[in-house]
Amino acid sequence: METILTLKNLTKRFGSITAVNDLSFTIKKGNVYGILGPNGSGKSTTLGIVLNVVNRTSGDFTWFDGSTSTHEALKKVGAIIERPNFYPYMTAAQNLKLVCQIKDVPTDKIEEKLELVGLLDRKDSKFRTFSLGMKQRLAIASALLNDPEILILDEPTNGLDPQGIHQIREIIKVIASQGTTILLASHLLDEVEKVCSHVVIIRKGVKLYSGPVDEMNASHGFFELNSNQNSILKKWLSEQSTFGNIKEEDGKLIAFLNNELDAESLNKQLYDAGITLTHLVKRKESLEEQFLQLTNNLN
Repeated sequence: METILTLKNLTKRFGSITAVNDLSFTIKKGNVYGILGPNGSGKSTTLGIVLNVVNRTSGDFTWFDGSTSTHEALKKVGAIIERPNFYPYMTAAQNLKLVCQIKDVPTDKIEEKLELVGLLDRKDSKFRTFSLGMKQRLAIASALLNDPEILILDEPTNGLDPQGIHQIREIIKVIASQGTTILLASHLLDEVEKVCSHVVIIRKGVKLYSGPVDEMNASHGFFELNSNQNSILKKWLSEQSTFGNIKEEDGKLIAFLNNELDAESLNKQLYDAGITLTHLVKRKESLEEQFLQLTNNLN
């Protein structure tokens, strides 16, 4: 599969603050990637670096085959990394025509892109009459005028009402279905889960996970356990390679699995070790629980 973008050990420091810390990942053609992390985790800085608006401190990134200069490569990129900013007293079509002149691309795609984002019937309406959701959709149309190979979106649904969020997500799905690679930054797990095929999770500039969303969802789950000897039980669990993180919650022990194990087998192992359980439930770990576990474990 063709490579669109490669980041290698990318680092950005602002004085004593490290916003992006040794970040590496690869974007392949035809997928929808989400950079997911809490606010302030370095998502926007990362996008700014690859779009040449923020200077990196160290590391490197390459577009496409690596032999294309960033200046040339960005002609094949569409991006929205700030609030939509158009002329308020110009119509949607007039604003897009101006964008075409700036990007030096033909104007024959304006109506096609307006139709794609559901604004063709408002092409002659002034920008100042648009809702925030409509402004964001016009910005997406603007970013698509050069038929980019990759569309980059920074928090595309930020500040929108539920209807606006739904419309933007549906538009992203349509754009992706037409073969455009998409890279979006978001702090919303729900957004990434609903529209992305791949995810890069970062916190404080550090990559915690990179890979398909489905694979992250395919965890081995966790056990809820209780006994009259919880301290002995916790010690036993911590000595088993089968288990990873172990924590106490509401008087129960929560033991996350590194490998597959069913409840019957665990119960027998504990019985043989002289530990009798008063509570044993196996649960599937949701994507939200995994995300919280990942982002909360890094101090």
